[in-house]
Amino acid sequence: MRIFLLTLVVMTAFAANSVLNRAAVGGGHIGSLDFAALRLVSGTVVLAVVASLTGGRRWLSAFRPVNIGALSLYMLAFSFAYRVLPAGAGALILFGTVQITMFGGAIAGGEWIPWQRWLGAALALAGLGWMLLPGTQGLPIAAAVTMAAAGVGWGIYSLRGRAGGPPIDTTAASFLGAVPLGFLAWALAPDGALNGHGVTLAILSGAVTSGLGYALWYAILPALGATRAALWQLTVPVIAVLAGTVLLGEAVTARLVLSCALVVGGVAFGLAAPRRQT
Repeated sequence: MRIFLLTLVVMTAFAANSVLNRAAVGGGHIGSLDFAALRLVSGTVVLAVVASLTGGRRWLSAFRPVNIGALSLYMLAFSFAYRVLPAGAGALILFGTVQITMFGGAIAGGEWIPWQRWLGAALALAGLGWMLLPGTQGLPIAAAVTMAAAGVGWGIYSLRGRAGGPPIDTTAASFLGAVPLGFLAWALAPDGALNGHGVTLAILSGAVTSGLGYALWYAILPALGATRAALWQLTVPVIAVLAGTVLLGEAVTARLVLSCALVVGGVAFGLAAPRRQT
């Protein structure tokens, strides 16, 4: 139950990132790469303080090039893609690619995947497709490929978290290592003015729902395994959609309710599968 509740908190944080990004960038309060750069910097500051208080300078030895590269790929590709992609279509591409990447990593690592988990993943993906795909025909190919690259980056970053180690140290080092790449992208492609509201939302996303959220994600990943972690992440678009109906007044339709039920049911069915053969 403890892992269940902590994972639910993390998925809510991930969904909040989408809502904050949409409110800030979609509302014209900040450019997408400005948001990404501030997200990385504010996350780094908070994580560095927490890591230093809990482990001194230990976190400075936790730099891992693959982690930094994967996090940078996710952050920057996510921001680039959402400059033109609709939020729903982007979420479907992102988490569909994460699912494929993490299942592929599990297979490559010799992890046993029961048939219930395959079926649960298929049902959840079908629910996401039903929820998000209609009306997204004619997507810009370059943006769709960029969002798929973000999904690969996040999938690799999540797979790396299974190795364990102090999660706050690894996350702080990864954020700090990604900051130069974030600023380089921002300097090469500035994309608009920003105001105090946009800055506040970016800092909130970086410091709380990204920085602390990712550290908690790394803390629970060893207990989940690759395919269970991948399944859990398919709930993020559902949480984001539900948040939109509550916070943004978006319409609730029968298709929305039924597709959410299909996603949640598929995830629950897959998570109920045995962890290993007996």
